[in-house]
Amino acid sequence: MSKLKPRERDAIVQALRAGVVPKLGLRHIQVGRVREIEELVKDMDRISDGGSAIRFIIGEYGSGKTFFMNLIRLVALEKGLVVMFADLAPDRRIHATGGQARGLYAEMARNLSTRTKPDGGALASVVERFVSQAHRDAEERDAPTGSVIRERLGHFEELTGGFEFAEVIRRYWEGHETGDDELKSAALRWLRGEFATRTDARKALGVRTIIDDASVYDHLKLMSAFVCEAGYKGLLVGLDEMVNLYKLTSSQARNANYEQILRILNDVLQGSAENLGFLMGGTPEFLMNTRRGLYSYEALQSRLAENTFARDGLVDLSGPVVRLASLTPEDLFVLLANVRRIMQDDAGALPDDALEAFMAHCSDRIGEAYFRTPRNTVTAFVNLLSVLEQNPGVEWSDLIEKIEVSEDLGEDMTEVDESTGAQDLGDDDLISFKL
Repeated sequence: MSKLKPRERDAIVQALRAGVVPKLGLRHIQVGRVREIEELVKDMDRISDGGSAIRFIIGEYGSGKTFFMNLIRLVALEKGLVVMFADLAPDRRIHATGGQARGLYAEMARNLSTRTKPDGGALASVVERFVSQAHRDAEERDAPTGSVIRERLGHFEELTGGFEFAEVIRRYWEGHETGDDELKSAALRWLRGEFATRTDARKALGVRTIIDDASVYDHLKLMSAFVCEAGYKGLLVGLDEMVNLYKLTSSQARNANYEQILRILNDVLQGSAENLGFLMGGTPEFLMNTRRGLYSYEALQSRLAENTFARDGLVDLSGPVVRLASLTPEDLFVLLANVRRIMQDDAGALPDDALEAFMAHCSDRIGEAYFRTPRNTVTAFVNLLSVLEQNPGVEWSDLIEKIEVSEDLGEDMTEVDESTGAQDLGDDDLISFKL
């Protein structure tokens, strides 16, 4: 295992104490899920080779969906892909008519990451890389850079929205060439989906269309083609908290979103998408509920149904749905040992007996949920180590029985009513540690 950097240590500890997924150092705490990771790595290779992939990452609240998706995100970055990740919310959806889909695209575009800029905000550097390559090509051929850009993006005009996309890239080059930072900024705003009206876009860039609710998926396909032109291997799109679609009270709004998911699924399964992958994270209810989940849409149910032979311990990871199996108690022990190694030096580290006593206490309090949905268990353990670190005279054996740990029941399932506007979602119930 590679050496842990102080920055990674701080990020891991702070994130785990808050019950969220750290953005750095995931390799230091990853346990289990070996077969699932292997399958997703194959997906990343398929995308790099010009293919496409889609996976629905399904697991209970606190089971590690977001962690798993972030791990695959890092794999994609290492393999030279560009990634665009975002969480769905009441004001961010795949399909909408009131700006929520454009809001989702704008969030993904702001989070666009590359290997050299893994924390997001990489759109400008991707565009800059493309125009710089075009400029070098133009100099070698003794041709105008604008002509080379037009040539390299010529096939975009066959795609929906491609002409305007290519025109915006050319306008960015004009701003680059003339030192017009305002024009460059306007081009990036258009690419991020931040123009709300066509009038504003026409005034700033001379183009007649914008990225709107109806064109989000088309522009994701354009973006995947563009990043390949810029020298990357492809695009991975990650959408978490898909349960927000399940929460929509309007069946019409839910079905419109599910129809868009079906369109994406069909494109991927039929080979119509190139260098493009999707990860969608959700709960079992989001997938299997026949009244409001994906299974309520018959065409999706038939495509996402489980292999009937995958029963009694047999698994099939080749389909679109990846169910995250529960961590075993052995996996959780390794996970706690990893956290211990991150937070403590070898001289003063907790003994294995303490880890076993801690796990036994959690098992007594919440049963099998302590490893089926391990988020709260890990948070409690981090809090325990923090107290021991700051109170050198205290023995771990004196604290174990004082730990309060509760089952992770998930987010507030507040419904989103289209007629009254989006309602606020409650925070996850997080564990408390008291002396």
